[in-house]
Amino acid sequence: MEQSSVAPSSGAVLPAAYLAPGSSFVDFLRAASPGLLPGGRAENGGRVDAPHGTTIVGVTFRGGVLIAGDRRATSGNLIAQRDVDKVYVTDDHSAVAIAGAAGIAVELARLFTVELQHYEKIHGVSLSLDGKANQLAGMVRGNLEQAMMGLAAVPLFVGYDVNAADPDRAGRIISYDVAGGRYEERAGYHAVGSGSLFAKSALKKRHDPDADADAAVRVAVEALYDAADDDTATGHPDLVRRIYPTVVLITGAEGAVRLDDDRAEAVARAVVAGRQENPGG
Repeated sequence: MEQSSVAPSSGAVLPAAYLAPGSSFVDFLRAASPGLLPGGRAENGGRVDAPHGTTIVGVTFRGGVLIAGDRRATSGNLIAQRDVDKVYVTDDHSAVAIAGAAGIAVELARLFTVELQHYEKIHGVSLSLDGKANQLAGMVRGNLEQAMMGLAAVPLFVGYDVNAADPDRAGRIISYDVAGGRYEERAGYHAVGSGSLFAKSALKKRHDPDADADAAVRVAVEALYDAADDDTATGHPDLVRRIYPTVVLITGAEGAVRLDDDRAEAVARAVVAGRQENPGG
């Protein structure tokens, strides 16, 4: 009988982090390879000058919630990128957008998406909306050291609560501070980023909790336009380059869906046309 050509096991064992109990992919990564976490490769020491994403808004409407962001990233007084995406679908009924250091924001959003997928594969069910919000809070808190170096990333999290008593009011918006504190935004709208003051002022006047999805999209784009009017780090809809705000709608029936380019263009052009007719807003 021929001897197997496969060498016998050398007796090597997996590191302890691979065998530790738990369902959090982030906790596993923190133990096994912390350098792969967002900001984990940043050097200790002085502040870091990196491109920053700017303004994002969240708006509830009857039967759902949306999140939208402009497309500009800045580095100091310069435009670093004109068409950056700051809004990410994280699972069937939630989405996140992050203002702050662009590189950290993208890594944080992608890792959060993997974290939710990992939990669902381990347990066979999705996290509750509150569970997702708490998980994201822990990830933001884990970036505090990098935030002190100028690499802050502050998310806005929105989702449709499938366990809500009233489906018409199931859309929820949750904001965070740089230390990971989470806050439920019960007014039905919120904004974060450099232009958030101007965007929130616009939302305060225009938000209607009984509006339909189309009206809510128009309100969000109007708010981003107002922010861009007064904040140089926030980008207007760029009709020449065909760069328009990113919008994700979340409802119970359709889940989280990114607004297609044609609809985004139509809304942006309508907003710009309205401002040309009435420059004062």
